[in-house]
Amino acid sequence: MSKNQKQIYDEMWADENNVRPAYANLQHWLQNTPPEDFNRKRGEAEFLFKRLGITFAVYGEGGDPERLIPYDIVPRVLTGTQWREMSAGMEQRVRAINAFLADIYGKQEIVSAGIVPEEIIAANDAYLPQMRGVVPPAGVHAHIAGVDMVCVDGDFVVLEDNVRTPSGVSYMIGNREAEMRLFPELFSRHRIQPVDHYPDALRESLASVSPNQDRAPRVVVLTPGRYNSAYFEHAFLADKMGVELVEGTDLFVEEDIVYMRTTRGPRRVDVIYRRIDDEFLDPAAFNPESMLGVRGLVDAYKAGNVAIANAIGNGVADDKAIYVYVPEMVRFYLGQEPILKNVTTYMGRKADDLQYIRENLADLVVKEVHGSGGYGMLVGPKSTKAECEEYLRRIEADPSGFIAQPTLALSTCPTFVGEGVAPRHVDLRPYVLSGSDKVTIVPGGLTRVAMKEGSLVVNSSQGGGTKDTWVLED
Repeated sequence: MSKNQKQIYDEMWADENNVRPAYANLQHWLQNTPPEDFNRKRGEAEFLFKRLGITFAVYGEGGDPERLIPYDIVPRVLTGTQWREMSAGMEQRVRAINAFLADIYGKQEIVSAGIVPEEIIAANDAYLPQMRGVVPPAGVHAHIAGVDMVCVDGDFVVLEDNVRTPSGVSYMIGNREAEMRLFPELFSRHRIQPVDHYPDALRESLASVSPNQDRAPRVVVLTPGRYNSAYFEHAFLADKMGVELVEGTDLFVEEDIVYMRTTRGPRRVDVIYRRIDDEFLDPAAFNPESMLGVRGLVDAYKAGNVAIANAIGNGVADDKAIYVYVPEMVRFYLGQEPILKNVTTYMGRKADDLQYIRENLADLVVKEVHGSGGYGMLVGPKSTKAECEEYLRRIEADPSGFIAQPTLALSTCPTFVGEGVAPRHVDLRPYVLSGSDKVTIVPGGLTRVAMKEGSLVVNSSQGGGTKDTWVLED
């Protein structure tokens, strides 16, 4: 390998001759492992993932939608010092987002203070006015948060927040299991903090918000079914937590209490970890044609008889226009300076920002405010003049529907590709668990990697892959 070019931060190489301390042992392994061994191990990894059923789906492409997510056998390494600062910043950020969600469904003090414009909230379809005044059990809205970060010039910055139903944690755990089976010798050379206790931490965190603490809370995972693209993860987490995986037809509501049908009769449910969007949760409250949810569930939730993770209406905080204001939320609700920075963001709804976007479109990454999964975005430097002009027409038609950010020099990590080990761009999604009295962050997270040379798009739906993420003990 050689030093990466164009001022891109290489997480392994300090310069063309010096490896960063965290990667010292890994570099020795990379240099002394023949390429044919890597190829053989990659084949073993694919077999393992097939046996475990670790797949994802991309619909609308024709053929079999189930496929293996590309897995890179070279791990990413973070130091304990890096992780402590990142963890403190993530906890601070998620506490502020929880406070924001409680506020906008309550007194809306941040709106009255003139910090977050009311029109941004009102225009967001994910904001549900019918949930105003509803306080979830233990006051927690974002029980599971995925904080997407990228490393730029050696510093981690937040790209977006995910507090609806963040996915991918099963790959974090599966990647670690695969890496330990494939390369046990690496684990003998490094002191790596574990991630396999995540399901236990998740169950403990969910149980802590149960409205019924007089007995062991009954937790279930609510899935839309086996045809959902993330069904493997739903089943995986239910199994690892030791709780029931249920569909909407397995539950019913009577006198504002949720019950699960069992062979031994109805059993009360206290906490629902739902993997169903708000719109389909309850046909009596939202989409009347939904066959996925549970009729009466919202009334049971409003009555305080069941906890739903994540809370109904959280999607407003995922909005890319709201993202801009998270640092101000930290200052407003916590009285602290943000530890983690946002990426500089230009908002189409602001006249000066819109003019900047017009003049610099070819150098920017433009995203739909409500977009996700890498779809509907424009990467200016990778687009033709005609593509930029077409996208600009979309922006001009609905300026408030778009934000723009500089094209970031995402850091790279060593990755095993067709021609050998080479640097590829990566991001990171750690998972933050908020319970009734504490926040838990398992050390690591899901590293997504752009498998194509020069690509900045890491989403699995767009051809990206994943790799194991190591946080070293000091």
